[in-house]
Amino acid sequence: IFVEYTGFVHFSYAIHMIVAIFAGKPIQSKEEPKEGFDRIFFWLRVVFSFCILTFSLVVTLAALFEGKTRMWNSVPTPVAVILFFGLMSVVGML
Repeated sequence: IFVEYTGFVHFSYAIHMIVAIFAGKPIQSKEEPKEGFDRIFFWLRVVFSFCILTFSLVVTLAALFEGKTRMWNSVPTPVAVILFFGLMSVVGML
């Protein structure tokens, strides 16, 4: 409940809404639509989540390109970046 309330993963709701719009299907929910303060608080958490994810990605990519990781010295930077995105894709599918 704490992680849900803080909004660390709320950007996934925005992605869900975007995919539903592109699919042309309405989102069916048992919850009432958010209004007023609840709606503002929800979108603030979505923006907060997006900022955290963006910052994390920037820091990780900067570390990879500057060679400040525990990756083997024989692995070139582009390969390390490809490995990073490949492994993150696997984690995302779990």
